[in-house]
Amino acid sequence: MSFELFVSLRHLKAKRAQKFISLNTWISIGGVALGVMALIVVIAVMSGFGKDLRDKILGTNSHIVVTNITRAGMEGYESILKKVMQADGVKAAAPFILNQVMLTFGGNSTGVVVRGVDPNREGMVSDLEKNMIRGEIGMLNRSKNITSGPRRDNIILGKELAHKLGVQMGDAVSMVSPATRLTPMGLVPKIKLFKVVGMFESGMFEYDSSLSFISIQSAQKFFAMKEKVSGIEIRVDDIDNAGIIAETLQENLGFPYYVRDWMRMNKNLFSALRLEKIVMFIILILIILVAAFNIVSTLFMVVMEKTKEIAILKSMGASRTSIMKIFSFQGLIIGITGTLVGCIGGFTVVPNLNEIVGFIEYLFGITAFPSDVYYLDKLPSEIQYLDSFLIEVFSIAICFLASLYPAWRASRMDPVDGLRYE
Repeated sequence: MSFELFVSLRHLKAKRAQKFISLNTWISIGGVALGVMALIVVIAVMSGFGKDLRDKILGTNSHIVVTNITRAGMEGYESILKKVMQADGVKAAAPFILNQVMLTFGGNSTGVVVRGVDPNREGMVSDLEKNMIRGEIGMLNRSKNITSGPRRDNIILGKELAHKLGVQMGDAVSMVSPATRLTPMGLVPKIKLFKVVGMFESGMFEYDSSLSFISIQSAQKFFAMKEKVSGIEIRVDDIDNAGIIAETLQENLGFPYYVRDWMRMNKNLFSALRLEKIVMFIILILIILVAAFNIVSTLFMVVMEKTKEIAILKSMGASRTSIMKIFSFQGLIIGITGTLVGCIGGFTVVPNLNEIVGFIEYLFGITAFPSDVYYLDKLPSEIQYLDSFLIEVFSIAICFLASLYPAWRASRMDPVDGLRYE
């Protein structure tokens, strides 16, 4: 151990007459620890929210979508499917039809997005099958054994959409197409009855209240698309590589096909989340800056208290660099100690966050995150080790930089001034 580090540790230990300085030292350590812990917990919660939102979006949508930008539909999609499945990293692919319609039941009506899917393939490219709360996706196929009663195509509605329309399982809803057809009576909208055979809940209110599913054959017939589809949805092995796979598919398919990955389709949303995360990081780093100012004041008081000791050390041959090291090490020790305590606190709080929130709710009789508002059964959190490492580096660096000016002032002290009144 160098003598500079030894002297720094001795300065941090309080004597009877220096308890105020020691108290300030502990307050500085506590401030750094609190700032680091708050940063780790907040970043973990925001990352958890981002991951939860991503999973909900990708639970209803696919990772990559291929469309035709020059025509109203894609012809010969089976050949495109074969090319897509040959690409590296592609797990599954399925055709789909997407359009907007109006659904009516009784006196209720609402505009929705209807998606025509292949019930045999859809389960491989989305989580619709897992999100079903009533019925199953296979019921979209029309029954071939109907011998009596009207023969109707089937439809699956979002939970909130069914509640908005007031429909139950087995009810028939009217689907009205915005496109009109010419008849002897003039232009009339196309209307068809669909039987409700299932309901799903994705956890996203926007999807649950405005999305419905029918079979791709029903969609082709209703929208007069013949053998065309709107596009192809793709699921990949690693969602983080979806952008690279999309670029490869774009090169392979070429014009007029347009390939987009999930990050590009939801760019605004995830960019806003990323910006919010950065802003929260900047705001919470101010807590550490406050603790750094505490370190500055503590070290200035130590310098004033240790004037005689500094003069003696200089008289014994200690250089200005050694004096600077003594006081810089003090700031570094405070920073490292506070950062370690904060990391331990953060890594302890994050895994037990839901228990802590539950205890606070029980203690004050409140509901912090109502499930009917946030669609959450628990507070999502995920420790980001890279972010935590950056927080530790920032924290230690700020504490070290805060100690440089008091250390420089101590190194500039004249030994004669320190011993003049002794």
